[in-house]
Amino acid sequence: MPRSRLDPRTPLSELHLHLGAAVTPAIMWGIAHAQGIRLPTKDYWAFRDLITVGRRPRGFEHYLELFHWTELIQSSPFAVERSVYEVIGDAYRRNNITQVELRFNPMKRNRGGEQDLDHIIAAAVRGMDRAVLEYPQIRAGIILCLDRGFSIALNEIIAAKAIAWLQRGVVGIDIAGPEVEGFRFADYADLYAECRRAGLGLTVHAGETGGPDEVRRAVEQLAPDRIGHGVHAADDPRVLDLLRERGTVLEVCPTSNLNTRVLHSMADVRRVLRQLIEHGVNFTISTDGPEMLRTYLREELLLLLRHDALSPEELARAIDTGHRASFLDRAPVIASSVTERAATNGHAAIPVEAGR
Repeated sequence: MPRSRLDPRTPLSELHLHLGAAVTPAIMWGIAHAQGIRLPTKDYWAFRDLITVGRRPRGFEHYLELFHWTELIQSSPFAVERSVYEVIGDAYRRNNITQVELRFNPMKRNRGGEQDLDHIIAAAVRGMDRAVLEYPQIRAGIILCLDRGFSIALNEIIAAKAIAWLQRGVVGIDIAGPEVEGFRFADYADLYAECRRAGLGLTVHAGETGGPDEVRRAVEQLAPDRIGHGVHAADDPRVLDLLRERGTVLEVCPTSNLNTRVLHSMADVRRVLRQLIEHGVNFTISTDGPEMLRTYLREELLLLLRHDALSPEELARAIDTGHRASFLDRAPVIASSVTERAATNGHAAIPVEAGR
């Protein structure tokens, strides 16, 4: 692989992809109008600026604010199905992504409990099935996101839905959202253990805005297969050694971290990746949200080559790690008491907040 070149035929895996940040603005515009959603502007280009980052980084909170409109527009079975269908097909056409794990929080797509969660999840699965039928080279799965700002009871419902839909295309769970006072990974240890026993893949956002100690707590208390972002683990060699010993894979999203100012420069990105490599930590490269961030997975990979953040051989290993770390090959085993709570909680209401 020549430096700053990447064979367009190379199959890629995208493991950290938020639905709210992955649909093209033109499709979002059409979905909004099809549902009669009143937008704050009648100008398409102003709308595009409303749901995507600008060319200058503006910070983590600004990034989260962008999800207000994308989640509102996607809050119906029709919108979720169309969104999932478009994202998966577009990923293959643009970047030859043949493994896609698409994550979202179903409670942020049911309009505060107005719509049934099973209908939202079923719509996502229909959209995924349609895309895979059209592009049989693709393998895809859904990751359901718990939220730091939700109560444990609400998050238990989401986990129950993930287990209930395990044989239909849901492959994992995540914990996302900004830092919230009082949130503790330890409170979710039993829930994560139950999801692991059922056969779900486990990932969790940590080490993005939080420091290396947050990564350590996530690994020790939840034992996830992967960590979303995790870049601040590079600030503590002991945490890096823990990740290596546990075999935990980091889902690194360079452009996202630069736009949110989690990392401040390509030199910072290079430093983080060199630390991961030197300590033997497995990682893969993802986008977080290609449309919202105005980037694509192949561009992310080329960016790292151009700036000597990774050598061609190191990049090839990161691509291979993405293929191997996927949750798509896990055999589903439905055996959990938490599923009993799913049946009667399809309309759970939530506070309306920005998130992922």
